Amino acid sequence: MPVKRVQKTPMPERDAVLRSHDFKEVNEGYGIAHAQFEAERCLRCQDPICIDGCPVRVPIPEFIHQVAKGDMRAAAEILRRSNPLPAVCGRVCPQEVQCEEQCSIGIRFKPVAIGYLERFVADWEMEQPAVEIRANLHQDQKVAIVGSGPAGLVCAGELARLGYPVTIFEALHAPGGVLRYGIPEFRLPKNVLDWEIEQLKKLGVEIQCNVIIGKTITMDELMGEMGFSAVFIGTGAGLPSFLGIPGENLNGVYSANEFLTRVNLMHANDFPNADTPVMVGRRVAVIGAGNTAMDTVRTALRVGAEHGMIVYRRSDQEMTARVEEHHHAIEEGVEFHWLTNPVEVLGDEDGWVTGLRCVRMELGAPDDSGRARPVPIEGSEFVIPVDNVVLSIGNKPNPLLLQTTKGLASNKWGCLVVHDGTSETSRDHVFAGGDAVTGAATVILAAGAGKTAATEIHEDLRANS
Repeated sequence: MPVKRVQKTPMPERDAVLRSHDFKEVNEGYGIAHAQFEAERCLRCQDPICIDGCPVRVPIPEFIHQVAKGDMRAAAEILRRSNPLPAVCGRVCPQEVQCEEQCSIGIRFKPVAIGYLERFVADWEMEQPAVEIRANLHQDQKVAIVGSGPAGLVCAGELARLGYPVTIFEALHAPGGVLRYGIPEFRLPKNVLDWEIEQLKKLGVEIQCNVIIGKTITMDELMGEMGFSAVFIGTGAGLPSFLGIPGENLNGVYSANEFLTRVNLMHANDFPNADTPVMVGRRVAVIGAGNTAMDTVRTALRVGAEHGMIVYRRSDQEMTARVEEHHHAIEEGVEFHWLTNPVEVLGDEDGWVTGLRCVRMELGAPDDSGRARPVPIEGSEFVIPVDNVVLSIGNKPNPLLLQTTKGLASNKWGCLVVHDGTSETSRDHVFAGGDAVTGAATVILAAGAGKTAATEIHEDLRANS
């Protein structure tokens, strides 16, 4: 078999020492030679099961074939027809466990770098002279979207393409949801996110920020005097979880949500030029080993920490972070304390964090998640000296909307309940998707939920027109 069919074209990266001190993007992106060489590896299977691994069902072989031919405009059009956020998804989606995991060539060799190619095409499109996009909002019924994260943005874009006037209501002062406040600049530059949002606006999507549905405006008002015929709830899961151990209320303890929001949305990395500070000492311990934990510890290094640590009660085999993010963290000098469980945050007489008391763990039988259950080792307690502790152990939906809206059912975790196999909630003409339904998951799964909901909303409105 030719070499080009075997070798996966690597992603060019910035030097680890340099990048760990700034917020410039780590991955530099393919050049055209990289992209076409990699695109030639695609077998263009008769049964392209890679599509089954994509929550928004991008026609992967079609766009890759256009890259191989050198027709980037056609590739971009194919991508954008199925995914309103290709530049975002090409950067942050876990392709290695979705589309690329299904790639046929990956049975014997490395799979085609579908994510890298998606990013290349989207970046090429951003560099071209703007193509005129004409809004065609010909439908009489209008739709409200609650939340401007990936689920809300994709749902809005799909509905606008179907001709519906759509208004997104965002609680924060800038749109993007978790894409803006939860993912660092070095993984997802905000100018990329802004460009993607601007394309949605050109389709006719209206975005109103600083509006909290359930407080500023109620659901009844949306569907009453404001005249919206349907609502999609894509509010995400932004309420952080805590361990419930002593010392979590000490100064210097953050949730990952607060820490990342201060830096990503409120520019705490540029204090005092920006109003919001973030207090970071020499040693920062981040509890957890998902993508958010990796984002947090790498951000801590960039805002001044000398030592960034991941503390996780399982081993690296059970971590949920992407392999690429783990690899980048290692290159940037992050320290890893595996099989280590925090039991107390220690502080001084002034209430500031001084250490993290932990216990060593060993892995036992699998738990409900299918991962090995961590079991404490008796007599193994020890203390890690730290100045900050950041908790990144999961999130759940904010309860405000449920508390202020009648007729919306939720489960014991505070997630909205939808009818089996659909996006329909317990309230008529109200739909939901993404992390508000599933709990914290991935950007692309939320995008897929938004796309599915748009189709269901269209069908619902046609049936009731």
